[in-house]
Amino acid sequence: MSHHFIQFTDVRYSYHDGYEALKGISFRITHGERVALLGRNGAGKSTLLLHTNGLLLPTRGEVNIGGIPVTKATLPDIHRSVGMVFQNSDDQLFMPTVEEDVAFGPLNMRLPSDEVERRVEESLKAVGASDLRKRSPMRLSGGQRRRVALAGVLAMMPSVLVMDEPTANLDFAGRRDLIDLLKTFSHTQLIATHDLPLVWELCPRSIVIDDGILVADAPTGEVLADEGILEILGISAGDLNQ
Repeated sequence: MSHHFIQFTDVRYSYHDGYEALKGISFRITHGERVALLGRNGAGKSTLLLHTNGLLLPTRGEVNIGGIPVTKATLPDIHRSVGMVFQNSDDQLFMPTVEEDVAFGPLNMRLPSDEVERRVEESLKAVGASDLRKRSPMRLSGGQRRRVALAGVLAMMPSVLVMDEPTANLDFAGRRDLIDLLKTFSHTQLIATHDLPLVWELCPRSIVIDDGILVADAPTGEVLADEGILEILGISAGDLNQ
């Protein structure tokens, strides 16, 4: 893909029970941007993220990743292009060892064994987890599991990283390490989070959704200086100074 952008055009999505979770969402994230996705619980953030790699498909409208519309027919290309890190790393870790988890995606791409080995080695090194290679994912700390889940995504060599609450349940050191790590990546990044210090430090731009509607898309400083937006997010100006 020559341009690693994310574009939503009038995206609407309704669940089987008729609940409309997204109500005409439109935005474009360009190559290399790091953008925060903000909103209260239930605002539609996770539903939106699941549209970026085709785990959900729009009821109406279009999602386009780097020039490829997200449809059933294009899902193999989209899955190679968009790497998603879920809030609960355990959803992505299910093999007996770390190296087997990281190798799972490349093996399913039917890559040669030497290429799989190279990707496993480089991905674990990139997240500072080479020493965990032979460990069981279930015996790792939360921060270590988050790094291994990220390594598994990186091994697919995606152009876009999508993350759902990446610092949730991490201790201070783990959170600091992850933020520093994300700063080093050149990928286009969309990060759903309630972690406002992370937003300030990592994301120059913020998108806010409320009840499935996009209510703000602007530089982070402007978004978090708007009292109306803060009210929508359920935070106060005082919270930003803590």
